[in-house]
Amino acid sequence: MAATGTKSVLFVCLGNICRSPIAEAVFRKMATDAGLVDKWLIDSGATSDWNTGSSPDSRGLACLRKYGIETSHRARQVTKDDFMSFDYILCMDESNLSDLKKKANSVKNCKAKIELLGSYDPQNQLIIKDPYYGSDEDFEKVYEQCLRCCKAFLEKNT
Repeated sequence: MAATGTKSVLFVCLGNICRSPIAEAVFRKMATDAGLVDKWLIDSGATSDWNTGSSPDSRGLACLRKYGIETSHRARQVTKDDFMSFDYILCMDESNLSDLKKKANSVKNCKAKIELLGSYDPQNQLIIKDPYYGSDEDFEKVYEQCLRCCKAFLEKNT
């Protein structure tokens, strides 16, 4: 549960090993650099339970490392509690959005605002495509999209 005076964001994708851990790590670094990390509860999760406990994809970790960003995140599935404790749940594509909205409907006190992370993209690229079956270049594209979106999201919420 977020402490009083803090905001909270949960980044979500299908497996929580590619896109959402990148978004989480990027946002955490941005908030840290801006001196705001103490005002945020930041996490990421999956709509599926396929990778629970796994580290992020090595290609995603290599991409983050290239920009001086580390993460020790382990994949987890989104829980009912997440809908009651997070202010924002930001996901990567329409499929995530639909899964999350379905889950949210079964939660009595859902306080989370569920949105596409891409809705904050100044370049209007709404969908952040899954790079899992792609190349290093696809992970790079995810990183760049997350960078733009997280920057706009943080600016809107400070």
